[in-house]
Amino acid sequence: QVQLVESGGGLVQAGDSLRLSCAASGRTFTMGWFRQVPGKGREFVGYISWNGGITYYADSVKGRFTISRDNAKNTVYLQMNSLKPEDTAVYYCATNRGGYYTESGRYDNWGQGTQVTVSS
Repeated sequence: QVQLVESGGGLVQAGDSLRLSCAASGRTFTMGWFRQVPGKGREFVGYISWNGGITYYADSVKGRFTISRDNAKNTVYLQMNSLKPEDTAVYYCATNRGGYYTESGRYDNWGQGTQVTVSS
């Protein structure tokens, strides 16, 4: 099973940018980003296809967040711009065996998460 490790989280101010990384131990296919706040389920953020040709974002982050990948490094990135306090959450990357889904249950391999906190 491919291991996923997120990094790059931290404390920033509203309007700042942050880039998260998700390093995989091997080849991955569709990669998704999700986020979760205490007491709530995991919220879909976006996904990227295996070759980067297809990306899709939740309305809440569209135009502010960008997902990219470097398959030579087995790494997927989440560039977050114009951050808002409501973006505060633990961010997770996840992978599945193919297909494009917004439901967390469609992803079978998850990282441990990285905390992003945006102060107002």
